[in-house]
Amino acid sequence: MKVDTDLEVRAFAPGHVTGIFAPATEAHDPRARGSRGAGLVLELGVHARVRYRPGRARRIRVESDTGGDLPISTEVARRLAPSSGSTRLYLSHQLPVGQGFGTSAAGATATALALARLAPWPRREAVATAHLADLFGGGGLGGVAAILGGGLELRRRAGVPPWGLIDHLEIDRPLLLAVVGGPMLSPRYLRDPRVLDRIRRASGELDELFADPSLEEFLEVSERFTDRAGLASKEVAWLVSGLRRRGARAAQAMFGRSVFAVPRSDRARLGIVRWLERRGVRAVELRAARRGARASRPQPF
Repeated sequence: MKVDTDLEVRAFAPGHVTGIFAPATEAHDPRARGSRGAGLVLELGVHARVRYRPGRARRIRVESDTGGDLPISTEVARRLAPSSGSTRLYLSHQLPVGQGFGTSAAGATATALALARLAPWPRREAVATAHLADLFGGGGLGGVAAILGGGLELRRRAGVPPWGLIDHLEIDRPLLLAVVGGPMLSPRYLRDPRVLDRIRRASGELDELFADPSLEEFLEVSERFTDRAGLASKEVAWLVSGLRRRGARAAQAMFGRSVFAVPRSDRARLGIVRWLERRGVRAVELRAARRGARASRPQPF
């Protein structure tokens, strides 16, 4: 597709933490693959800025504040950028990469929605492109589908809409994210049959959650999923245990050396914040997103 003027588009896609999931990768159509599961969509995420200048040759440049390569977002840009001219994409991350906060899915989605506004492409096609890049690039099994809305997300059927079916419930309680180690690369776990089998056996309460969803029920099944899946490092297990003893619902963010927690009371929250500070644990308090991924209208620059 051809664009005839200098344009800039901005987009934002929220991060996300998965509390419980079951891989669902058997469908013939990869747009229907991913996972069934549930998680929290975060108010922080990835910002994308795309600047386009017309020209005969097709040039695509992808940069970010991480300083490293972003193969998943780069693949999205390669597929959706205009067929000629210079397309420059810059991604800004508000959450650490490789810690179970859905940054690869957020980057892919923000990239896709920004370029869809520019080219233009139908939103559904852009979302599917982001999903496929994340799925085949080893980023995750459903992160793009999860962040199309906010709050507590329930992936009842794997894949992106209309193949997938996702419900969203508004959540208005603060939560804590804490990191206690280096990045935990998803592909290593998503390609290990033993890990996937353990995850499937640990996710047996999904249908119970889907039947009567609430934040409290989600937190309960997420705690049990963390304990049964057994993927937490010693540091993560220590942090989960400490948070629970101090009055929080706490579970591992899948897949990360990180934890998400919701204090049971204001008093518990104060004690937990002080404890994390004394222990030198990197943590942030935030809320669930009210909206999902979105993009601005193209503007001249």
